[in-house]
Amino acid sequence: MTGVLARARELDDEYMIFNALSESDDSTGRGLLECTAISVKDNICVKGMETRAGSKTLEGYRPPFDATVVKKCREEGAFILGKTTQDEFGFGTFNVNTPFKVPLNPHDPERSAGGSSGGAACLTSVAEFPHLAIAESTGGSISCPASFCGVVGLTPTYGRTSRWGLVDYANSLDKIGVMGKTVAEAALLLSVISGPDEYDSTVSQAQPEDSTGYLREGVEGLRIGVPREYFGEGVDSGVSEAVWAAIKRLESQGATVTELSLPHTGVSLASYYIIAMAEASTNLAKFSGLRYGLHQPLEGAFDQYFSRVRAQGFSEEAKRRVILGTFTRMAGYRDAYYLKALRVRTRVIEDFKRAFAEVDVLAAPTMPMVAPRFDEISEMEPIQHYMMDVLTVAPNLAGIPMISSPCGRVNGMPVGLHLMADHMGEGTLIRAAHALEVSA
Repeated sequence: MTGVLARARELDDEYMIFNALSESDDSTGRGLLECTAISVKDNICVKGMETRAGSKTLEGYRPPFDATVVKKCREEGAFILGKTTQDEFGFGTFNVNTPFKVPLNPHDPERSAGGSSGGAACLTSVAEFPHLAIAESTGGSISCPASFCGVVGLTPTYGRTSRWGLVDYANSLDKIGVMGKTVAEAALLLSVISGPDEYDSTVSQAQPEDSTGYLREGVEGLRIGVPREYFGEGVDSGVSEAVWAAIKRLESQGATVTELSLPHTGVSLASYYIIAMAEASTNLAKFSGLRYGLHQPLEGAFDQYFSRVRAQGFSEEAKRRVILGTFTRMAGYRDAYYLKALRVRTRVIEDFKRAFAEVDVLAAPTMPMVAPRFDEISEMEPIQHYMMDVLTVAPNLAGIPMISSPCGRVNGMPVGLHLMADHMGEGTLIRAAHALEVSA
């Protein structure tokens, strides 16, 4: 794999893809992933490889262990290529909130690759060698960059894959998923990394299935639901047209299409950010600068030391989320914000359950727009960044699986079709996405 490493360095110079690269070929060479390079998002631990989660706070941290999903890939003969760039702790939609490299969109380097798994999506798009990406999503961090970069991004059901070895952002929302150039590639990697793990009590105890088996099934008789709320104000007309054209292609292959409503979509964004920030504020509290990562000379009281380290290590966005998350958990405001957000989350889950009693798959745009230019992003306020997640946070709140698959272009930039299924319904997603892919 020496040639792969050399080419990876060249791609990194051009697109700002890696936060760390392997120094040698450490593959076993036998198994389902034999001769396949696996890239790993920077917030997932790889033994001996610097893991910073896109944050200065973890600079210099080299885990003494592999995350479970990485270990499973090694057992199937994979070569761990390196750690891909990301937004700090997985926070941002456009992958610009990081003190390190900002990945560039392979279709237009003046545009965002999406976030927070931007490096993974960019590499998946440009790699000419056998490659698959392990990524992670909290509110759309796999779907968004997959859409912007024109690749397949599969976010599994919460609990389908182990989170052991993940630098947590929001524990009840984080999901480790996959990216590939094709649906078949994504299905293969999902088969490898799924399954029980003694180190993660939240993972399903069901034995992993061969997800590639669903590639042979068509969409004849598949019931597709189209939520009206996902085509409303703020969604680019060109994006809507491309997505509807893709839905019609599935309909022409025997699927039935029904419009329906997910009534709590409008309040899911606020609920998501309250819950995610509350959980992030507790997770980030463990980065004290004592045991690992960024540190300073031990001077003064401990609280003063912690403040200095965090002030230096956290970006403005990280500080904003810690402050807002702490506020929502305070005794005087918990009922008004955090507990109300949890009740909204329950309503969102109920919306999806009612929908899946009538249809097999939901279809919508992945993102309301194509990848924006960096100069456009620099003019946005934080709330505008958050609004870009409006189509991806509800399924993440519900913990259901989703897949973003390329379905067309607008002004030369890729558009993603977002397919969502009921819990543990990854096979249905693979059926539909593959049918779309082969019809192109």
